[in-house]
This record gives sequence, C-alpha cells and structure tokens, in this order.
Amino acid sequence: MDNRIKHRLFALSAAIVLGMSAVAAPPARADDHGRREPHGRGPAARPGRIVDGRGYVLDNRYNHGHYYPRPGTVRRVLPDGYRPYYHGGSRYYFHGGIWFAPSGLGFAVVRPPVGLVISVLPAYYTTVWIGGFPYYYADDVYYRWRPADNGYVVVDPPAGADQPSAPPADARDDLIIYPKNGQNADQQAADRYECHRWSKAQTGFDPTEAGGGVPAAEHDRSRGDYLRAMTACLSARGYEVK
Repeated sequence: MDNRIKHRLFALSAAIVLGMSAVAAPPARADDHGRREPHGRGPAARPGRIVDGRGYVLDNRYNHGHYYPRPGTVRRVLPDGYRPYYHGGSRYYFHGGIWFAPSGLGFAVVRPPVGLVISVLPAYYTTVWIGGFPYYYADDVYYRWRPADNGYVVVDPPAGADQPSAPPADARDDLIIYPKNGQNADQQAADRYECHRWSKAQTGFDPTEAGGGVPAAEHDRSRGDYLRAMTACLSARGYEVK
C-alpha cells in the first residue's frame, strides 16, 4: 500500500478514536451555583452525602435521607411534571428536588444558581435552623423564604451550616396531616404551601420566622389563629388534620 494512503488511513483512525472519546467522556459536574467543575470533587463528596454503586447520592445530611442522581448525570428527557425556571438568561428545570439544565442532547443534573426563586419547595425538604433562622434543605441546596418575592430563594450554604440549632418551640405547627384523596407528594407540598400562605395572610403569624413575626404579647393568640386557619384550609383541600 502506498505510504501516503497509509498515513491518511492512520490519521482518519486517530480522528475517529478521539471523536469517540469525546462522546464517551463523562459530563462536567455542576457546583452550587450552576457552574461546571471537574469530576472527583464537589457536592457529592460533602459530609453526609454518599455515592452508591449505582451512581446515586444518598443525601443524609441533617438526616435528610433521600437519594438523588449524581451531579453531572445526563438524561435524554425531563421527568413528567417538571417546572421550568429562568435565571440570568439561562433555563433550569425542577422536579422532585432535582435541578436540570440543557446539556448537549439532554439535560444535566446541576446545582441551581444562588438568587433563583421558586414558588413551591420540594416535597421532601428538611427544615434546618441555623443562626436563629429556618433554612429549607434538599439535595445540597439551601432555600430561604423571601417575602418580597412571595417564594423561596436559593442561597449559599449559611455560616454554621455544620452546627444547626434546635428549632424554637414556636416553630412547630403541631399539625399532623394525612391525605384522604391520594394526593401525591408534590401535591401535598403545593397544598401545604398555599394553605400556609393563606393562613399567614389571614393571621399575620408566620411559623418560619422567629417569634412568628408578631409581638410577644400577641404570639399565643396569633399562633392559635394560624393553626386553626391551616386546619380549615387543609381540610377543605381533602386532608385529615390532627
């Protein structure tokens, strides 16, 4: 075979191998702000987050106890029931506490950017009190209630995140709620949020704020009014409340 032909075939073979390697290379992982970072470090390796043999992460920080796909995992299609969000000119999709962003021919699991506001928390969030304030945690993401936006904003991990405090007594709502009509977890979270928003507007009491956000002299009365309003709202939506 002519040497020139051999060189051309060799070059073509090398190009094919390199192209296959690029396709097979694992996607970059996203850090807390939706940016990309190399493999081998990041949220999956943080305390309380354990990668299992299937590539899922058991997030047991604060006894959260839920599995999530590893950051950087790419799916061809989004799960049913996702919610779209836009922030900083970029698109994000939210479902079951998991965030996705467009990536090549699919959607990569990412960390949402700080400042993104959502209307409903993931169904299986964990409330963590840090520095006297409640944070809502799921899949290594912290959320705070922002009244001005009437929603929950993604925030940086707060200082002292490794040493949460016990919730104050007035933070408990003392309600045990059972779905009577087969409402799924997402629907339960949405209903509870809507009832909380309505009850807070009716009574001025907010259990997510220290002291309920009312003067100390009005605390007990306002808290009782809030619990009664929550009970009425949730009962009307098909829940048994005790």
